[in-house]
Amino acid sequence: MSRFPTRIVLSATVVLLAAAGCSSTATPSAPAAPTASTAQSAPSSKAPSPSAPTVTAAQITINNFAFSPAKLTVNPGETVTVVNHDSATHTVTASAGSAFDTGPINPGKSATFKAPATTGTFPYVCSIHASMHGTLTVG
Repeated sequence: MSRFPTRIVLSATVVLLAAAGCSSTATPSAPAAPTASTAQSAPSSKAPSPSAPTVTAAQITINNFAFSPAKLTVNPGETVTVVNHDSATHTVTASAGSAFDTGPINPGKSATFKAPATTGTFPYVCSIHASMHGTLTVG
C-alpha cells in the first residue's frame, strides 16, 4: 500500500480536527439565576444606616502637599491611618497641645494615631510644611 493516501487521510483528519476545535456550534445559554452564595459575594452599594457601625477605617491621605479630607470626623479613641502619597516627608500634628502627632511619615509610608478620647475640634498641621492644615472633629 502506498504511503501517499495515508498521508492525505492523516493530513485531512488533522485539518478537520483543528477546524472543529476553532468553531463553536454550542448555543448560548441564558445566564444562571444568582444563588445565595453569589448574591452575598457581590459588593453592596447600599449605604450603612446611621445606627450601623462604621465599616471603613478613618484615613487621611497626603498628596500634593495637602491633607485629604481636610476635615475628618471620627469617634473618640478611634485609630486614624495617615498615608503619605507625596514626594516629601510629612507629619499630622495637633496644632494645640499634644492631642496627637504621627511623627515623620516618609514618602510611600503610613502611620497611625489614636483620636483624642474627648469630643471636640482639633486643628492639625504638618510640622514640616506649615502651609498644610486640616481639622479632626471627634464626636
